[in-house]
Amino acid sequence: MLNFHLLGSSAAVLSPRLGRLAIAGRKPISTPHYVPLTSRGVVPHLAHDVMRDSTTIGSLYIGLEDCLRQQLKKSSLPVPLYAVPTAPHESALRKFICLPDDQLLILGARREPPIACPASNTESSIAISTSLGFTQLEATDYAGAIQRLSPDIVIGLADLVIGQPPGTKRQVKMVDRTHAYTTHATDNLYGSELSAHSRSTAAYFAPVLPLENTQQQLYLEDLETDMRPFISGLALYEPASLSIVPETLGDLPRLLFSQPNTPHDLLREIELGADLLTIPFLSTASDAGMAFRFVFPSPWNSNPTEPAPLADDLWSPSNATDTSPLLPSCPCYTCQNHHRAYMHHLLSAKEMLAWTLLQIHNYHTMDAFFSSIRQSIERGTFEADANAFSRTYTSDFPEVTGEGPRLRGYKLPSSAAAQPRRYPPAYGRLDDLVAANKLTESQSDLATPDTGAEGLEEHGFAKKL
Repeated sequence: MLNFHLLGSSAAVLSPRLGRLAIAGRKPISTPHYVPLTSRGVVPHLAHDVMRDSTTIGSLYIGLEDCLRQQLKKSSLPVPLYAVPTAPHESALRKFICLPDDQLLILGARREPPIACPASNTESSIAISTSLGFTQLEATDYAGAIQRLSPDIVIGLADLVIGQPPGTKRQVKMVDRTHAYTTHATDNLYGSELSAHSRSTAAYFAPVLPLENTQQQLYLEDLETDMRPFISGLALYEPASLSIVPETLGDLPRLLFSQPNTPHDLLREIELGADLLTIPFLSTASDAGMAFRFVFPSPWNSNPTEPAPLADDLWSPSNATDTSPLLPSCPCYTCQNHHRAYMHHLLSAKEMLAWTLLQIHNYHTMDAFFSSIRQSIERGTFEADANAFSRTYTSDFPEVTGEGPRLRGYKLPSSAAAQPRRYPPAYGRLDDLVAANKLTESQSDLATPDTGAEGLEEHGFAKKL
């Protein structure tokens, strides 16, 4: 059962607030805080043992579509996730991704940020992007997945339009469909007609659409009355929605999926009363070779002559011989054991370790950022500290100059038919070469153990420094 307590803050006022979210057997979360995003159940570049030993991550968000595949009508193959043997008290999802028992597990239908699907949502389903293509996820199937997978928190289905603003008629459908999804889920997961054994143990976060209050008034009123006993939190999709949360629902935790671009955006959302936030730019910055360097509250003069950068680009040649840590006095594993020159070398050599070490540092920086925010709210200096932070740092991250890791196909959906592959194969098939009698002719073009630095660079194995 989820417990959420506000600490010395009014639930109805649009202001930063402190809270504590706890579920039996899981690490409690002090809010405001962020929820790390996963790719197929894993934080990008961080194995579970690295996450345990080098970070303080206590919760994870996973999209169900990451674990599904497009089911052909004639296919009888089971979904691997649903075939995991579990005891009655175990979570199939937790066991499938090998997540420790003390980690809080949040399940949504779609990954975050979501990929726009060619197909539209329907009255009884939403469009999802699986590893084998686009398909529809029925509301009934989603409720069944929640029962079978037993997450700690589940995000309710919402009829959202991805990638473009919805028209007037579409907005009406969004409200009606989301209302129907939520009613269906609460009835099938927590309804009074269900036995105690049949009711879901997952805490349900009801969606609040990114629309005006008047457009979803009936839906919000239903959340306040008929569905109030069954919902444990709210899922919102834009900061403006924090202002339309009814007063009677103000004591519920608010999870915001707004896709902020910078720490400045995070501060503005916290100022409006967000409790939990998702931060897609965290992994995006690591992929781009960026090391966070922002600190809250600002330790420097609040009126600097030139704003400091939010992050350092480790692809920059200036790091090639720099043996200083990524951030002075940073206690994270990366800064305590490695320096900028080594990180620059790893990126240039396209070593996967580069992005693992960057993730460790950036997650530590974000943990310290939110910890200081909570202390600032407790002191009553959050507004002044946020203004000083805004003056101290640039409004955007540095421009990306290097190459990130190779992205998987589902992160790069096709935008048109017959679109060429973004990442052509790095290596050919050896048997094809033999069959075509090209092996001997191409011998001089292949890298060998005796190939020098210039040759390796030509073959794309690394860059010579």
